[in-house]
Amino acid sequence: MYEKFNNYRYPAFLGILMIVFSLSACINKGDVDRFVDEINDKGLDVSVKEPVDRNFADIKNSGTLRMITRYSSNTYFLHQGIEWGFEYELVNEFAKENDLALDILVVGPDENPYDMLNSGEGDIIAANYTITPERDKYVDFTRAYNIVDQLLIYSESIEDPPKTLEEHAQREIPITVRRNSSYYYRLRELQKKIDGLKINMVANDKDTESLLFDVSNGDIEATVADDNIYQASSKYMSGLVQGPTVSESDTIAWAIRDNAPELKTQLNRFLYKHFRFGGDDGTVKRSTFLNILRKRYFEEGPQIAEYYNPETKIERSGVISPYDDMIRSLSDSAGVDWLMITSMVAQETKFNPESESWAGAIGLMQVMPRFSEVENKKMLYDEETNLREGIRIITEHLKHYSYMDSTNQWAFALATYNAGPGHVADARRLAIDQNKNPNEWENASDALLKLMQRKYYKDARYGFCRGIETVRYVKEVLNRHRTYESILAASDSGKQKKLPGVIGIFN
Repeated sequence: MYEKFNNYRYPAFLGILMIVFSLSACINKGDVDRFVDEINDKGLDVSVKEPVDRNFADIKNSGTLRMITRYSSNTYFLHQGIEWGFEYELVNEFAKENDLALDILVVGPDENPYDMLNSGEGDIIAANYTITPERDKYVDFTRAYNIVDQLLIYSESIEDPPKTLEEHAQREIPITVRRNSSYYYRLRELQKKIDGLKINMVANDKDTESLLFDVSNGDIEATVADDNIYQASSKYMSGLVQGPTVSESDTIAWAIRDNAPELKTQLNRFLYKHFRFGGDDGTVKRSTFLNILRKRYFEEGPQIAEYYNPETKIERSGVISPYDDMIRSLSDSAGVDWLMITSMVAQETKFNPESESWAGAIGLMQVMPRFSEVENKKMLYDEETNLREGIRIITEHLKHYSYMDSTNQWAFALATYNAGPGHVADARRLAIDQNKNPNEWENASDALLKLMQRKYYKDARYGFCRGIETVRYVKEVLNRHRTYESILAASDSGKQKKLPGVIGIFN
């Protein structure tokens, strides 16, 4: 098992990643509970405390696993329009093994991940969470898939940085952390044992990477970070100096609803294949796949520094893809949602303008030459020409379904773009035969799946249809569109706050 993934490929852009981790700590439950009470039990600001009933069987029936995460360079992010991130790749591997589509829910600036989980909006929080007593009040956790140490990180402006926590306290250097972080609770525990340890609390919209950036700039003197965050950040941030260890061997896990034991079992079985303790000495064993992910996101070399520039990154590459400006301009001219077009391009070709399918579809939006108004087939490899043609075609489909509400209109238009108008018409006729509303995508998608069975497609005008591909196409384009909306909203928030990060998002 641990050598199974030797041929796993990864792209050349690995050096660009900017690592931002969720916070972690090793904490005594009783002491932390007292600390939670001391801060008026505001804690995680959870409002949905009773989880909905949605277990693994329900997820399998829906065909989609919904992952709640932060937009950050180790959880989930876009590069050149393609989805990446340690958490994304690990959860996606689980989804693929269980024949599930993966829906990404990016936590917005005013959203609470625990409420999103317990309300049923998502199924799993994958954001490098440490199991803490405060979190354990509201959610359950899987088995661990990572172990980290917490480190004090100093600004290089600190002369002769302290070697121990006791020396640090004697020098009265304030440690800046988020109040809502598990770092804070660990430091509060240490204050019971070490006199003079000073904590400077900041707002919860300052994440680990942002605070490390402030340390790097000399704006603050010290903060706390997980060891792998520090190792990765030091590749592209100068002026960081490692200090003493704050906490050792903290475990990282996924959060799930506490009434989903079957889901927990399935996730634990998956994680056991990739991460476990072995032998009497408790040595950690990781699969080759997990080691590849760790190297990709946490251990890459100094080429990160050559790419990273938090002030110009977005302007250089776009928030969503390299084609943001072009897609937005052409979509606006046609009066269609540019994020939906972007999601279509991601689904069709992952933003590869040279792509050509086995069926002869060409370019970014996989335009079929016989449906194009462009006479010269080679012109369809031109990005703007291809986008213009693809947008023209999807706009025609949208007009055809203009009498529907927006959600159904887009679903049917996307299905028609993917499968062709004939198969969609067959599906709608089949829905009518079954006394269902043919204008509801739920009914039409069910009919498309039935058109894979001979007893249904033998009487269909256009015959057999691989309906499962079209249904999944529509679902994934719409899901990605929602993700893009969240990313764009968070990007705007990050720009207003002028904080660093992949796009200034807070983890």
